[in-house]
Amino acid sequence: MDHLRYSGLPYEEQRAAFLAIVAADPLLAETLARVRALALPDWLVVSGALYNSVWNHLTGKPPGYGIKDVDLFYSDDTDLSYEAEDAVIRRAARHFEGLALPVEVRNQARVHLWYPLKFGQECPRYASASESVSYFASKTHAVGVRFDGAGALELIAPFGLDDIFSFRITPNRVLDNQRTHETKGARASEYWPEISVVPW
Repeated sequence: MDHLRYSGLPYEEQRAAFLAIVAADPLLAETLARVRALALPDWLVVSGALYNSVWNHLTGKPPGYGIKDVDLFYSDDTDLSYEAEDAVIRRAARHFEGLALPVEVRNQARVHLWYPLKFGQECPRYASASESVSYFASKTHAVGVRFDGAGALELIAPFGLDDIFSFRITPNRVLDNQRTHETKGARASEYWPEISVVPW
């Protein structure tokens, strides 16, 4: 049960462990350095690449195992057009050439414009990249990191880190995202059988 060695610890201890694992992961370290150089407004690397890397570290799996891509959020409400976001996505694609993992870039300031068409329900207009993280289908997945002004890694974790360190995927019922919660839970269980999925 050594993979659960951080489960149940105080938040500050979990935070220190989480950031140490992320900083030491070679794929994430290079990606974060490139993201910082891209200098998008209000940027945040979120979700799978982070918690999957923690699970890999704790279960002795190699860096990158089970990770599809890196999700990079930014928030820019000065131009909410598709064309403006697409220009950033194309610039980022050139910037991230050669990385081991693809980087998916999305402007969180305009999610509310396409979300109803894709998912059949409304979502809030997010005021920041970090606000959008609190609406993920599973609380476990609601994590993000970025560099602060001093160059230190800053963690966004609105629901804490105990679900991650307990290998437990917990639903976030703020939106009706049952299907996403179940799909992501099933996929994660295939790669990390230590995981338990809390029913919606």
